[in-house]
Amino acid sequence: MDNEGAARLQIIDGSDDMSVYTTVTMQETAQWLADYDIGMPVELEGIASGIENTNYFLTTDRGRFVLTIFEKLTSQELSFYLDLLAHLAYRGVPCPGPVPRRAGGYLGTFKNKPACLSICLPGRSILKPTVYHCAQVGEALARLHLAGNDFNGTMDNPRGPHWWTRESPRVLPLLDDERAALLRQEVVYQAGLAQAGIPRGFIHADLFRDNVLFENNEMGGMIDFYFACKDCLLYDLAITVNDWCTPSGQMDQKRMKALLSAYHHIRPLTSEEHAVWLGMLRAGALRFWLSRLLDFYFPRPGDLTHAKDPGQFERLLRYYISRSSQLSEWWV
Repeated sequence: MDNEGAARLQIIDGSDDMSVYTTVTMQETAQWLADYDIGMPVELEGIASGIENTNYFLTTDRGRFVLTIFEKLTSQELSFYLDLLAHLAYRGVPCPGPVPRRAGGYLGTFKNKPACLSICLPGRSILKPTVYHCAQVGEALARLHLAGNDFNGTMDNPRGPHWWTRESPRVLPLLDDERAALLRQEVVYQAGLAQAGIPRGFIHADLFRDNVLFENNEMGGMIDFYFACKDCLLYDLAITVNDWCTPSGQMDQKRMKALLSAYHHIRPLTSEEHAVWLGMLRAGALRFWLSRLLDFYFPRPGDLTHAKDPGQFERLLRYYISRSSQLSEWWV
């Protein structure tokens, strides 16, 4: 950017595609920070990962934070997310606790959009996790689920079965016959999946590798809680397994057992959860296949945006459908 006072934007992790929809200058940031007690800005770094929001690493003369400008979410939704993060941080969950404003509350407005500051957690994401990393993630997810038990907020899953039913007709005409048939069949299958007696609570709903930070091979924290909601805890576990335990696009048995065993040690899984495990794995694959299809075919305007490959979760869904008998043996 060549305007005077513009923030220096570095692309984190070497990506050529940044999810930065709203650009800001150092002067604008300094003015906005008057509502916070964290000092003056020194540097801004655009964060490449993430699709839904604009994120910057913000360094001030007092420390390092994350500035998030929300592109879709409403103030009502954000009040839930930020209160949940504050609750989880208080309970000891390694997550980005929000920074309070001088006037109270956590949510501000930056360039006419909702925005917040949060504590910057240590570490970086690991794209090729080991069994040891997967075990740490399983334990942390279980502790997150337990810590949310006494949170009083309310948020139904905005991308659950009702969303699949509503949004799938938008992409069906754009798919070939085979993929369209798969999408239709899976939506029907999920509608009939029995969930009675499955434990429910507050879930992360997007705990991918780029949303967990490690430093010296130890977890530094979990980030990006802006799909968090109340749903089946097993669904959250399935979403996590789908990303962390499929380095080659197919399920890695050792990684899956490590993650599930570590989770089960903290929050024992029930027989009812065992019975629907395969269905939940398919649900997690369907949810991200559809959302990536929507991002691919209906991208929204933005500066240097990045759309992820929908085919990854289509292939994973097909894999689960074809290997159902084997997966039932991979339980803890």
